[in-house]
Amino acid sequence: MTVTAEGPLPADPYDVVIVGAGVVGCAIARELARRPRLRVALVEAQDDIGQGTSKANTAILHTGFDAVPGSLEARLVREGARLLTAYAAESGIPVDPVGALLVAWDEEQLAALPRLAEKAERNEYRDARLLGPAELRELEPHLGPGALGALHVPGESVICPWTTPLAYATQAVHHGVDLHLDCRVERVSRHGGTHTLVTGRGTLRARRLVNAAGLHADTLDRRLGHHDFTVTPRRGQLIVFDTLARDLVRHILLPVPTALGKGVLVAPTVYGNVLLGPTAEDLDDRRATESTAEGLAALRAQGARILPALLDEEVTAVYAGLRAATEHEDYRITAHPDDGHVTVGSIRSTGLTASLAIAAHVTALLADGTGLDLGPARALEPVHMRDPRPSADRIAADPRYGMLVCHCEHVSRGDIRDALAGPIPPRTLDGLRRRTRARAGRCQGTYCGPAVRDLLAEAPAPPVLPGRATRG
Repeated sequence: MTVTAEGPLPADPYDVVIVGAGVVGCAIARELARRPRLRVALVEAQDDIGQGTSKANTAILHTGFDAVPGSLEARLVREGARLLTAYAAESGIPVDPVGALLVAWDEEQLAALPRLAEKAERNEYRDARLLGPAELRELEPHLGPGALGALHVPGESVICPWTTPLAYATQAVHHGVDLHLDCRVERVSRHGGTHTLVTGRGTLRARRLVNAAGLHADTLDRRLGHHDFTVTPRRGQLIVFDTLARDLVRHILLPVPTALGKGVLVAPTVYGNVLLGPTAEDLDDRRATESTAEGLAALRAQGARILPALLDEEVTAVYAGLRAATEHEDYRITAHPDDGHVTVGSIRSTGLTASLAIAAHVTALLADGTGLDLGPARALEPVHMRDPRPSADRIAADPRYGMLVCHCEHVSRGDIRDALAGPIPPRTLDGLRRRTRARAGRCQGTYCGPAVRDLLAEAPAPPVLPGRATRG
């Protein structure tokens, strides 16, 4: 296993380098790991996988019922939902099939529901049904006054957005993919059939290149001589309510969508919290992930209409993420045969759901569109993610699983030890939180923070050898 975060990069060219270790880039790396003949690298500018859009989204496993019929996104979301549902069950990724209600609050929205039901049919989703106000109120008794009806989409689920890319990347690394962190691509050129990538840590070479750089995909595409799309960072702010609010909502409560996105929703999470958001703010700054007083006030105003009692509950956290919006309605996934690369752009909020299908599609484009000889395929050994539930058997096998550090989220010393010793160890407190949920609960680290910080600091640094990362 090769995971690096500093030091020199390999001199020999890779068959494929994937730029961007978000959920889509990690999924592509996992898919290419099925081809043992290939030498593959996954390159990430930041200090961990899943650090961009992937870590700050609404964590919905979509059915694709409201995608543009016939679009590439519609097909890949539909296929991806099936693949990810099965993969999550195999890998221990938390999923909660709560279903969704698309709620109409005025006559115009109510009139749109039958069209959305027809759209679902065209997208091969046939379980959606229209509800009147009485049935809607029976399903969601805490809804605010004035709801006129809904479209019930029982196939929608919520999933853990942090565990998913970590599972993909872990499986990829286990099967020979090199992961290079803190490795921002600064320049790229192609000569004699080989890409040369100049990074902050040195130079990498690749016979084929996959641009999965998310918010920076258009920038990399332009360096490669293409101008297919322009990314406009779209900020989504969200409010996370305490687990005591969970009984207020039974489904994902969706608004009727607009051109800016799916709108402000109320949704449970797989860990028992309740989300309110996101906003949809088009910005120029690709680093503007701060929350704003105006954005949070707007969310609370929306929440007061959707689920009034929610605003009386404690807020656990607020966060914001940036989606890679473009001028196109559909994904922009394109093979460039003359240049030996594939661009994966305009992947918005459905990228988590579609990730495994996108990975298969990109792999086919590498073969058919750029002439890459994939070689024979192999089955991958399953990966098993952390089970967050304390159990007598685990504690009996190792008492450290009974020594709680984060009481809010029931994270033990054993859990933290396992994360720090994992194939892709966290290098920061936030990375440790994404792997274990330590400091993610009600107190947000007020009580457990010092102990968690000490455990991270005291963990022995891995040896500085080729194929092993060092923690900064």
